[in-house]
Parts: sequence; C-alpha cells; structure tokens
Amino acid sequence: MAKDETLREAFIDELRDTFDAEQQIIKALRKMVKAANSATLRAAFATHLEETHAQVARLEQVFASLDEKIRGKHCDGMAGIIAEAKSIIDADFDDATTDACLVAAAQRVEHYEIAAYGALIAWANVLGHREAASLLEQTLEEEKETDEKLTALADGGINQEAAGNADRDDETTSTRDAAAAKGRPAASVGKKVKKADKAKKAEKVKKTGKAKGRR
Repeated sequence: MAKDETLREAFIDELRDTFDAEQQIIKALRKMVKAANSATLRAAFATHLEETHAQVARLEQVFASLDEKIRGKHCDGMAGIIAEAKSIIDADFDDATTDACLVAAAQRVEHYEIAAYGALIAWANVLGHREAASLLEQTLEEEKETDEKLTALADGGINQEAAGNADRDDETTSTRDAAAAKGRPAASVGKKVKKADKAKKAEKVKKTGKAKGRR
C-alpha cells in the first residue's frame, strides 16, 4: 500500500507538471502562429493551439476523476524548450529558415509531451485509474498526430526551401570571395615583377654603362 501511495503522489505531481506545461504551450503557440511565414505552418500551429486548449480541459477532467485539486506545478523542462523556441523567433533568420527552426522547436515540445503522457498513462493503468488513463490516451494520440504532421510539413518543402536559401547564400559568398581573392594577388604579383625588372635594368646599366634603350 505504501508503494502505491508513493507512486500515486508521483502521478499527481507529474499531472500538475504536465498541466503547467500545457499552459506554457498555449502562450508559446500564440507567438509561433504570428512568427510562422508559411501559411500552411501557421494553420498547423493554430489548429494545435485549439487542440491544446482541449487538452487542458481534459487534464481538468483527470484531476476531477481523481478527486484532486486542479492546479499546476511549474514545468522547468517545458520552460527550457520554449525559451529555445523564443530565441528562434528573435533570431535574424530568413523566412524559410525561421519556419524550419520553428518546426524543429515544435517537435521538441511534442516529443516532451509524448514522453510525459506515456508515463502518465502507464502509471494511471497500474494504479487502476481507468478513466484517467482513457482521457490521457486521447491526448497522447493527438500529440503523436501533431508530430507526424510537423514531420510531413518539414519534409514536404519547408526544409528544402531553407536549404536552397543556404546554398544560394554560400554560392554568392564564394563568388564574391573568389573575385576578391583573384584581384588581390594579381596586383601584388604585378608590383613584384616591376620591381624585379627595374633591379635587373639597373644592374645591367651599371655593368655596361649603357641603358638598354640607348642601343
């Protein structure tokens, strides 16, 4: 019994952590919707924002089924992931690269949630909380589907467009550097050749007493 009570405490603690994580995600998704440049990606974030509101409500049902007070506990893990996402929004990337990075950040969020909900479901089942497990399983499936949709968006053009921009930038830089590099040695070598020719002529005049042009 003591072991069950200990696991139950851990279960409730994780529920509160996840509840707070979802609240943080709602705030972050609002910013990500505005930051996304692709209309398709923007729509995907907006859809998941609606789903996340429903997931919060579902967690409230879980608390109620366990006769526990609805409250969160600050989720440090999610706070760190969201901080990384914010740094992407603030960075000076081109539009395609920003979208590619936003997808990556969103998938970090999804993977964190998939792990969290997986553990919660396992604990709910072993503790005999069938209703809670069923509710949590619905959210887990939504998180998995969202992750798959994000992968499809990334592979369907977002990453390729970002890579194409990077290739064009590299080509432009290489061309500019090559042109500059080609010009500098030519001038330098020309000066050295002229100095060498003058030295040879001076030496010749000294020996013969005649300049080459006076012959």
